[in-house]
Amino acid sequence: MEEQFDEYDAARERRQRRLAEMKRKKKQQALFRKYFRFGAIGAVVFIAVLVVLIGNGISKRNKNKEQQGVQTETAELQAVAETEAEESLPLADQKEPAEVQAAEPEENKIYEAAESPDMKAVSEEVISSNAIFIDLRKNEILAQRAARQVIDPASMTKILTVLVAAEQIEEKNLDDKVTITIDITDYSYSNDCSSVGFAENERVTVQDLFYGTILPSGADAALALATYVAGSQEAFVELMNEKLQKLGLSDTAHFTNCVGLYDEAHRCTVYDMAMIMEAAMDNPLCREVMSAHTYTTSATSEHPDGITISNWFLRRIEDKETGAEIVCGKTGYVVQSGNCAASYGEDQNGNGYICVTADSTSAWRCIYDHVALYSEFTA
Repeated sequence: MEEQFDEYDAARERRQRRLAEMKRKKKQQALFRKYFRFGAIGAVVFIAVLVVLIGNGISKRNKNKEQQGVQTETAELQAVAETEAEESLPLADQKEPAEVQAAEPEENKIYEAAESPDMKAVSEEVISSNAIFIDLRKNEILAQRAARQVIDPASMTKILTVLVAAEQIEEKNLDDKVTITIDITDYSYSNDCSSVGFAENERVTVQDLFYGTILPSGADAALALATYVAGSQEAFVELMNEKLQKLGLSDTAHFTNCVGLYDEAHRCTVYDMAMIMEAAMDNPLCREVMSAHTYTTSATSEHPDGITISNWFLRRIEDKETGAEIVCGKTGYVVQSGNCAASYGEDQNGNGYICVTADSTSAWRCIYDHVALYSEFTA
């Protein structure tokens, strides 16, 4: 019996040792998990802190590099500015006010011509009711007939149209595209105007509009050009009349449209038109456009080959015996003004002349009136 109790006690003691061992192992595992968790958290925090520190270091270095770059760029700009300033010093030190004053801008030029002491009456060979012939080298009127009488300038108006537009547009804008709206095509059609032949919604260049305004006397081109420059024809006409005032012509010249349609208030004299023509000849773009015999507009989906247009005044007068080269020209016609034209020519010595006539009996007769005047004074 005592042996049974001894075995029982021994078994109980073994169970207690096993329980104690199990508790010890659980306690160790709990401590391990606890310390491992703390260690993992600490490692994450450490890595995060390390990343921030490294990022700040990189940012700081980049900032220093940027500052160094800015300082370098600033130094380079200062060096360039100093170099340019040094290069300009010799010109400033020359101090030649006479030469500076001589190079006045064209807008300050006074456009006027006085009667020559030897001024003649216009030959009876000239049919036009109004005529003037001016020697630009001397700014003298060599011949005139009713030159100060107010007339309707018809499409000679477009000389001022391209002059005003050229003064408002930079060369880089000549390739800008302009849409031909239905208002533009309707205006040309309803007023029975000559036109380039642009289609509704066709997109053409500003350069096309310049040539289209002059060569075929296109109302569609003139109206599109005016709208491009000023937003509307009305606003553009204000610019035209401002230009007339600057030219000193506003006492007798006043325009109401950019095309040359008849209007009682749309008027000028052939003398006024001669001054407008002279101002246009001083503008390189106007001179280039008005001297073109033919031109082909840029290709569009409506006109893949463009539209070939001609200045028929120049093409018809170029083979005539005038004693001069007729470089530029622009015609016009309405019933109230008859056939009219303004031209610029140069003699063999390069001297320039302007001829303006109005109220001739036909387009060809108008050309022969110019031939007669050039032949008399430049041959």
